[in-house]
Amino acid sequence: MTSEAKGKKWLEVLLVSTKLGLTSFGGPIAHLGYFHEEYVKRRKWLDEKSYADLVALSQFLPGPASSQVGIGIGVMRAGLLGGILAFIGFTLPSALALALFALLVHHFDLGNAGWVHGLKIVAVAIVAQAVLGMGQKLTPDRSRIAIAVIAASISLLWQSAFSQVSIIVAAGIIGLLMFKANHTTELPKVSVPVSRRLGTICLMLFLALLIGLPVLRNMVPLHEIAVFDSFYRSGSLVFGGGHVVLPLLERELVAADWIGRDEFLAGYGATQAIPGPLFAFSSYLGAMMDGWLGALIATIAIFLPAFLLIVGTLPYWDSLRRKPKVQGALIGINASVVGLLLGALYHPIWTSSIAQPIDFALAAMLFVLLVYWKMPPWIVVLAGALAGILIKMVTL
Repeated sequence: MTSEAKGKKWLEVLLVSTKLGLTSFGGPIAHLGYFHEEYVKRRKWLDEKSYADLVALSQFLPGPASSQVGIGIGVMRAGLLGGILAFIGFTLPSALALALFALLVHHFDLGNAGWVHGLKIVAVAIVAQAVLGMGQKLTPDRSRIAIAVIAASISLLWQSAFSQVSIIVAAGIIGLLMFKANHTTELPKVSVPVSRRLGTICLMLFLALLIGLPVLRNMVPLHEIAVFDSFYRSGSLVFGGGHVVLPLLERELVAADWIGRDEFLAGYGATQAIPGPLFAFSSYLGAMMDGWLGALIATIAIFLPAFLLIVGTLPYWDSLRRKPKVQGALIGINASVVGLLLGALYHPIWTSSIAQPIDFALAAMLFVLLVYWKMPPWIVVLAGALAGILIKMVTL
C-alpha cells in the first residue's frame, strides 16, 4: 500500500471516529449500536462475525468496552496508527467538553449550588440503571447473585486501596472453580492484522506500567506521577464498563483529598449529558485538579491500559476465548463487578446525595424517565439540574 493510500485511510478513520465521538449518546451499549451501524452496515469495514468477535473481546478485557471496540476497528482498518486515530477521534470531543466544564465551575462554591445537588441525584438514577441492567445480564442465577452481594458487602465493609483488586481476583478464582464446566456454542474463527510480537510488547508494557508506576510513585515524589499512577491503575482494573470506574476513582481521588466529593459527583452527573466514552470523566477530574495539564495526564493514563490490552490480546484472542476455564473466571469476575457497582450506589453516591424525602422522590422520577420512559440521558441530566435548583429554592 502506498503512503498516499495509507494517509487517506488514516484521515478516514479520524473523521469517521470523530463524527461518532460527537454524536454517540447513551453509554457503552448504545455506542456499540452506533459503531455497528457506521462501521459494519454503512462502510462495511468489517463483517458481522468479526464485529461480534471484537465486541466479545472488549467485554472480556478490563477497560471501556466501546473505546476498545473503536480502537480495534481502527487497527484492523489502518494499522496501529489507525487505532490511535480512532481513539483520538472518539474521545477528544467529550474530553474537551468535560475539561472546559471543569474549568468553568472550578472557582464556584459547588457545595451550595442547587444544580450540583441535582446532578448528584442524577448520578443515583444513572448508577441504579446500570446496576439493574448489568445485574439482569451478568447475575441471572443464585450463584452469581450471591457473588455480587458478597462483593458489595466486602467493598463497603473493607475500605482500602486493595479491596477492589482483591474482590475481582477472588471472584475470578471462584468463577474458575464453580463455572469451569460451562461451555459456549461453537465460535467462528477470526483473524486479526496484528502480529503476536507487537501484541506481546503491548502486554509486557501494560504489566510493566501496572507494577512499576506504584514503585516509581514512592521513589519520585512528583504529583504528576502520582496522578498518572492512580488513573492508570483505575483504567487497568475496571471490568464492566464506564460506570464501574466510579468507585475506583472515588477511592483514589476523594480519599486522597485531590478533589471534593461534591465536585466528583457533579462531574459524574455532567458526564451523562455528553456523547462519547464515560471514561472521559477522567478529563473533568484531571482539569479540576490541575487544569489542562491535569486533564491531559488523566485522560491518557486512564485510556492507555485499554489501548495496550486490546492491541496486545487481539492476536491471541481466538484461541484464548475457547478455553472453558477462562470463560468460567470471567463469569465470576462479571458477577463481582455488579456487586462493586451496587456498593458504589450506596456509598458514596446514595449517602452523599439523598438527604431528605424530596431527594429520594427526584431520584425515583429520574430513574423512571431513564429506565421506563427511555428518555435520552442528556434530557434527564438537564431535568435533574433544574430540579436541584428548585429544591434548593424551596428548602432555603
